[in-house]
Amino acid sequence: MSKVTPLSGFPEFLPQDRIVEQRFLDVIRETFELHGFASIETRAVEPVERLSNQGEDADKEIYGVRRLAAGADEDAALGLHFDLTVPFARYVLEHSGKLVFPFRRYQIQKVWRGERPQEGRYREFTQADIDIVDSGELPTHYEVELPLVIADALRKLPVPEFVIKVNNRKIPEGFYRGLGLDDVTTVLRIVDKIDKIGPEKVVERLIEAGATDKQARLAVQLADISSTDTSFADQVRALGVEHPTLDEGLEQLSQVMAAAAEHAPGLLMADLRIARGLDYYTGAVYEIYLVGQESFGSVGGGGRYDSLASDGKTTYPGVGISIGVSRLVHRLVSQGLLQGSRSTPTAVLVALNAEEDRADAMRTAAQLRSRGIPVEVAPAAAKFGKQIRFADRRGIPFVLFSTENGPEMKDIRSGEQVPADPATWTPPAADVRPQIDTLQENS
Repeated sequence: MSKVTPLSGFPEFLPQDRIVEQRFLDVIRETFELHGFASIETRAVEPVERLSNQGEDADKEIYGVRRLAAGADEDAALGLHFDLTVPFARYVLEHSGKLVFPFRRYQIQKVWRGERPQEGRYREFTQADIDIVDSGELPTHYEVELPLVIADALRKLPVPEFVIKVNNRKIPEGFYRGLGLDDVTTVLRIVDKIDKIGPEKVVERLIEAGATDKQARLAVQLADISSTDTSFADQVRALGVEHPTLDEGLEQLSQVMAAAAEHAPGLLMADLRIARGLDYYTGAVYEIYLVGQESFGSVGGGGRYDSLASDGKTTYPGVGISIGVSRLVHRLVSQGLLQGSRSTPTAVLVALNAEEDRADAMRTAAQLRSRGIPVEVAPAAAKFGKQIRFADRRGIPFVLFSTENGPEMKDIRSGEQVPADPATWTPPAADVRPQIDTLQENS
């Protein structure tokens, strides 16, 4: 057999860490449903034409899909989706006649991006998205609601302190146009690299792209503005740039910040360097950061899109935000902050005195399972000590033995062994399913 060569960028959890990820997914799903979001799943592929033209790097990130034996008459080129928003917009157009608007959906699926693997950056990963889409117009209050939902989910999980940074794409667009820089897309993409290359390099690149030194430095000054209240608007106006689109963006972001301050003080931070790299965003944009770990990059984000879903007659504007589940879980697990309490869902191992007892053991296991207790039967008859060691290696907390006095349940952690009727015995609630163990204090 040839040696297996790992593929970078395609993370695979060991069972104990997969339990952490599954618990995160369970909590996120339950929270989304508590807020009235309905689940959908879209196909893994979309026409490449639809996936393209969503941003500077979209074409580079798309994985093409083609049968090895495909002929010249094969269907149009297909690609794996690199996010869940583009396929969702197509889904809305395709099923609009069967949906009730405003439509609230959540979607938890794999996505694929052809980028260079590095810490927290993967070619295949799981995202958890929520979006609200309406027909014709979408009220701005949804731009406040979505980060509140995400915060509700994250606060139920053992994650460090986080902050959701928010901007409005109309602010940089109006500011740049007010400066006389009409190639907004180019300027936005250059300024978006400020955390990676620093302000002076951004100034240099803006000048290379046609800006004057004054224009470039004012663009960098705008990106340096942040606040936890509405004071960002006064800081922007103090730069002396005027444009109607800028005024509109400042007003919309001020409304979002004011509403968030009332419902969740300190949750949102207005940060005018937040841009998001995809071109379909038209209003509010979000990035979620772990406090003190901003250099790791965001663990989620999203924004408002007004024109992504349109059939030429009706436009379906939406706003969405996602949690990068794989990115977040890998970060916490790799830092040694979290692990699953055991590597198997099994709570009870039914021991075997002899192989002839297997049929009885299977009936006993069925009794326990009928009451929702995860059980497995020992793989082979062996001395009890060996079966206990097997359970211990797996992290199975209880072993059920058949003794002369009847069945007895042993808690292998404490060593306590007591009589146990399989028809009525129940483990402590915390032991029924694996839990997430917090290994050190999150900060």
